[in-house]
Amino acid sequence: MKLKVLIVCMFATVVLANTGRAADLVQLNRTENAVAVTVNGKEFTSFLFAKILPKPYFFPVKTADNAMITRPIVGENYKGDHPHHKGIWVSVDEVNEIKFWAEKGKIENRGVELVTAQGNPAIMRVTNHWLNSQGGDVMIETTTIAIFANRMLAYDIQFKMVGGDVNFRDTKEGLLGFRLAESQREDKGAGKVTNADGKKGTKECWGQRSAWVDYTGPVDGKEYGVTIFDHPGNFRPSRYHVRDYGLFSVSPFGEKAYTNGKEPEVNDVFKKDSELRLRYAIYFHDGVVAANELNALATKFTK
Repeated sequence: MKLKVLIVCMFATVVLANTGRAADLVQLNRTENAVAVTVNGKEFTSFLFAKILPKPYFFPVKTADNAMITRPIVGENYKGDHPHHKGIWVSVDEVNEIKFWAEKGKIENRGVELVTAQGNPAIMRVTNHWLNSQGGDVMIETTTIAIFANRMLAYDIQFKMVGGDVNFRDTKEGLLGFRLAESQREDKGAGKVTNADGKKGTKECWGQRSAWVDYTGPVDGKEYGVTIFDHPGNFRPSRYHVRDYGLFSVSPFGEKAYTNGKEPEVNDVFKKDSELRLRYAIYFHDGVVAANELNALATKFTK
């Protein structure tokens, strides 16, 4: 664990030059079932991890001027489309045929550690147990999240297979996800989607591999965006599940699913006691950010 914190802190040093003034400060305040995150004293988001939840997640997500850029949740029994799309989350379907993404399997938080309660970045580490139908462990997820004052979250996810061999089947439903505000949806004629390779729109960007994908659209008449970055150190280049109705996620699983059958099905089996590390970043920004700026952030992240 000490090595992982060192790696995250090294990443922090590289990114600081792009996060704003030296005085910028991210603060984490833990209560019984949540960690509130503020940036320079203003609400950014909260990590919700009560055991009654089907999975832990960040919600809401707000900008520096208090615009909410994630779809609202009307209680835990929200009946809109895809009620499992909650803020920022980590899950995936078809893990030993358990549909964790669809919340048919439970991801239970067992620990939250504030590694650096205030700083730029502030750093937290969460431990989540992915459970089978009998309540036993399929795998244990230990994720270190560095939260920067420029509203970037860098995820360093470590899965350990503990219940036996673990099969990640070919699926488009995963892994790091976010659901944008309704006003930002592309299908409402508002949202604009681009990737690092110059592709535009969800039809061109969906299922593609790329260093990053950006989804920008209006909230209360002002433009805000979300960018997700892949890391080249992941065991396979990831693909983006970016939809015109506001779903936005990235996953290394689903070669057949993401290519509509053009690539053969790939089911990844990881042996008991083996580990899998995955790294991503998600960045929330005001206005439209130029591709060269996002390329520069991607370079800093991958270093």
